[in-house]
Parts: sequence; C-alpha cells; structure tokens
Amino acid sequence: MRRVAILISGGGSNMEALVRDMQAGGHADPVLVVSNVPAAGGLVRAAALGVPTACVDHRAFPTREAFESALAAALAPAAPDILCLAGFMRILTAGFVRRWQGRMLNIHPSLLPKYPGLHTHERALAAGDAEAGCTVHLVTPELDSGPVLGQGRVPVRPGDTPPTLAARVLEMEHRLYPAVLRRFVAGERAPLLLP
Repeated sequence: MRRVAILISGGGSNMEALVRDMQAGGHADPVLVVSNVPAAGGLVRAAALGVPTACVDHRAFPTREAFESALAAALAPAAPDILCLAGFMRILTAGFVRRWQGRMLNIHPSLLPKYPGLHTHERALAAGDAEAGCTVHLVTPELDSGPVLGQGRVPVRPGDTPPTLAARVLEMEHRLYPAVLRRFVAGERAPLLLP
C-alpha cells in the first residue's frame, strides 16, 4: 500500500478529507502529517484521526535550504511514497521538489492556469468570472504550474464575496483532492473533472 505524508500550515480540513478517505477506502496509508506552524489546528485533527504528527517550524532556520533539510529528516522515518501539500504555505526550492518529482501533489484554489499564487478568490471576482474552482496538480519547481491531475468547478453567484466564494471552493476541494489521490495511487494520471 502506498504511504502518504501530508504537509499543512493551518486548520487541516483538506488533510482531514484525505485521511478520512484513505482510512475508509484502504487504497493508501496516511503515515505522517507535518506542519511548519507549531500551533496549526491540523496537527490536533491529525492526532485525533490516529495519524502521527511532526512540526518543523520554518522560523527556526536561517535559510530555506536548512528548513527543507529538517523537513526531509522529519519525513524520512515515515518513508512516504507520496507527499500531499494541503494548505502548506511555504514555497519549496527546486532541489526539494526534484527529490519528489512525480510524487508530490498540491491543491490550489483556482482553475489553473488562472490565478497562481495568492488571493485567488479576490482575483476571480475582480475579473468577473462566471465560475471558479480548484486544481490538484503535480508539483514542479515553477509555482502552481505542474501537470493538472484534476479540477473542480463551482459557479460564481451574484453577491459573492471572497469569503463566500472561498467556502464554496473549499467544499469542492474536499471532494476533489481525495478523488484525485485515489486515482493517483492506482496509476491514473488523466485529469479528473468534477462539475
């Protein structure tokens, strides 16, 4: 069974969706959840789900490379086959990404290639988009630019604000990410499209 580690920075709702789906489906084993933020609520959620946790606080390291070396050391004992980024708010160096080439997934709250980076919901609303959504993609050294493994679309409604749109997109993320991971561990790379 493929071993999956998950990197988080916050509340961990996508992490929880992934873990619950793996535990229910038996298609992969969630072996570790790591946060770069000691107070991340997702660490409590992961522990409650019976998943081992670790914290590598990026602020304790003088360079990005030093942080990533400590992160790699924290991951190593769990021997993960796949790394899932789930609200992990650190940009990883090309060197770290290359070590996980083809085995690191990320979820992003826009329909890539639209709106890479931050403030996706504000940007979608400012552009007058009729729909928004989320994308699961393989991580490559260029930010939010890896091959798309799945996308989920949601309508933009009259009167939407960034928080209301974000909440609807997050619901879709919780559906999309587990579905894409199930397919990924089975060797399926064709993009999954959810309406």
